[in-house]
Amino acid sequence: MPEASAVNKMFAGIAGRYDLANHLLSGGLDFYWRHKLALLVRQCRPLRVVDLATGSGDVVFAITKTMKGEAEVTGVDFCPPMLEKAEEKKRCLEKNQKWEPFLEKVNFVHGDCLKLPFSDGQVDVLTIAFGLRNLENRHQGLQEMRRVLRKPGGVLLVLEFSQPSAWLRPFYYIYLRWVLPVIARLATGRPEAYHYLGDTIGNFPPQAALTEEIRRAGFEKVDSRGLSFSIVAIHRAEVLAC
Repeated sequence: MPEASAVNKMFAGIAGRYDLANHLLSGGLDFYWRHKLALLVRQCRPLRVVDLATGSGDVVFAITKTMKGEAEVTGVDFCPPMLEKAEEKKRCLEKNQKWEPFLEKVNFVHGDCLKLPFSDGQVDVLTIAFGLRNLENRHQGLQEMRRVLRKPGGVLLVLEFSQPSAWLRPFYYIYLRWVLPVIARLATGRPEAYHYLGDTIGNFPPQAALTEEIRRAGFEKVDSRGLSFSIVAIHRAEVLAC
């Protein structure tokens, strides 16, 4: 698993053009994936939502838009330059009358997924999008997520890259190895960060294995669904017992 200090340094280096790179590299599918995640959050009818590894805050804003300000939404990240981008977006959105009422319950805090700045059972829904594979200790991170979720009834939603459908894999891995770094170099000037991305995606557990990892961390009723030919998957897990 990656070292936290190296991941922090990497994301700090690409923060300025992180969003552009995401949109280009996913062909715009990242908007659709976040929207599907936000819809699942809304189904839970939470009062407090926390988005981990929030980066520049796109998941927070997708949830806020979908929930229409009905929940407090907090974004957590351990990379200060990424949090600065998230706060910058919030300030821009506050100038829009359609957004301004929803943003009163949005905030961003500095924090580590391995030691979250929340009390036990304080959160209704936790989300983490494309951040689980970056944790230095995935099992510890998942246990920490379970700790802060409401018991019973707390829900974890993990949006993460997965292993795509068999027919797509050869083309997908060619894209990860050869095409993605070229686009990343043009978009960010930091192709090495996206070599890392390709490596972590290729080595990340498939849906069934990640489901079992989440279950071993103490979650119950764990299931998953693939999106876009299973290029990504959303895992949903509940805390049913105290």
